[in-house]
Amino acid sequence: MIGATLGAVSRVRVAGPGAELLPDDGLYDVLLAGGRIRDIAPTGALRLPGEVHDADGAYLIPGLWDHHVHVTQAALAACRVSLEGVGSATAAADRMASAPVHADGRRIGVGMRDAFWTDPPTRALLDAATGDVPTYVLNADLHSAWLNSAALAREGIATDDDVLREGPAFEVGTRLNAVSPSEADDAVAALARRAASRGVVGVVDLDLFWNEESWRRRVDAGFDGLRVEFGIYPEHLDRAIAAGLQTGDPLRGGRSELVRVGPLKVITDGSLGTRTAACSHPYPHDPHDRGMLAVPPAELLRLMTAATGAGIACAIHAIGDEANRHALDAFALSGAWGTIEHAQLVARTDIPRFARLGVGASVQPEHALDDRDLTDTIWAAQTATPYPLRSLADAGVNLLLGSDAPVAPLDPWAAMASAVFRTRDGRTPWHDEETLPFGVALAASTHGGSLHPSAIEVGAPADLVLCARDPRTAGETDLRSMEVRATLLGGRVTHLD
Repeated sequence: MIGATLGAVSRVRVAGPGAELLPDDGLYDVLLAGGRIRDIAPTGALRLPGEVHDADGAYLIPGLWDHHVHVTQAALAACRVSLEGVGSATAAADRMASAPVHADGRRIGVGMRDAFWTDPPTRALLDAATGDVPTYVLNADLHSAWLNSAALAREGIATDDDVLREGPAFEVGTRLNAVSPSEADDAVAALARRAASRGVVGVVDLDLFWNEESWRRRVDAGFDGLRVEFGIYPEHLDRAIAAGLQTGDPLRGGRSELVRVGPLKVITDGSLGTRTAACSHPYPHDPHDRGMLAVPPAELLRLMTAATGAGIACAIHAIGDEANRHALDAFALSGAWGTIEHAQLVARTDIPRFARLGVGASVQPEHALDDRDLTDTIWAAQTATPYPLRSLADAGVNLLLGSDAPVAPLDPWAAMASAVFRTRDGRTPWHDEETLPFGVALAASTHGGSLHPSAIEVGAPADLVLCARDPRTAGETDLRSMEVRATLLGGRVTHLD
């Protein structure tokens, strides 16, 4: 039945936004036509034409979105050596020494978390283990990269630094992701299938490419597994404006309206893991180090003003509290609309500014748990609030959940579990005052976010997910492992268990 367009889903229990409009918690039939919900009624009250899926009492929620994905990089990461859980640079170098060599002659590792390692990642250490095979190790946060001498020579990079950070690291990642179109597209198709198996119907793609070209190619080849909104980076903004691209427009020249123009993405500071997020207080290793602003405030304002005038929304990467303050200032001065991406450390006085300015917070709850020990150490002196999810929600801010895949897995159930319970692996909840109610987390995992959630109601798109159990009552581990029985995209089955 994969790919089949359904006429109805029968015998479901509605558990998502819109359920409160129904008279009770009984079984319902949902009539679908033209890619939308045409009617909802108690089971047996409707004539159900066409292909009908009997859900046998499964729980129905709206289709899920991941609002921050680096699609190609996440897809290719599945084919690279994972360093997740490695505790030292020595162990990482040893793992890379035995890693397979790709057809292009490189070894590539992903998931480095050197902030937790017991010894530093030096070039000499990696050279000794990997020899003359070009070897690349990308940080889990994508903001730094550890290369051996052979890799640096291959890339033509002259540096005395053991680890490349920020701009040079992004450039290396972009080069590694510039594989053949067929390899990239096959990997992206596989990623879309995995995402559908977790109930995902759409993603915001923030790959560091001219994304219109790659998505047109995929759509022309028949890609129809997800809805996609693709980002535009500053180096491509003039090209996008000249082409007349506007946020929300369908892909030019494509045969599908699944793919649309997304926002301008600007990376204004670094990351916590690379110790480059721009903060108001210094990092403990150096009283003069407060991170870095990658884009000066005047340049950020110029970019956002130009995008806004051309009808392009803005998605501004800001992790440290100083970066968030400058981003909010630029939204206020430019009149831009859109989101701040990450918002990992926010001053108390800036939290309500999100709502006053109508700026959404595109956040990744899994990062809070990945970073909890770092936050409690290298951000211990910061006075701003780390990962303030509940504070933002209570201030009336529109929350949009995501993964930042490949930084965290493209799995909205993991994101929701981290947001609702602020724990995993049996640890005590971290800052449990910032937990979200499940209903808010679910709404924030739909297309419109927590204030404008996708709903199960007549006239809504038939982007739907059937869950084996009621997610509203699931505990932390059950929510993370939620069994998705089926995913529908515009009434068409993209996953069936």
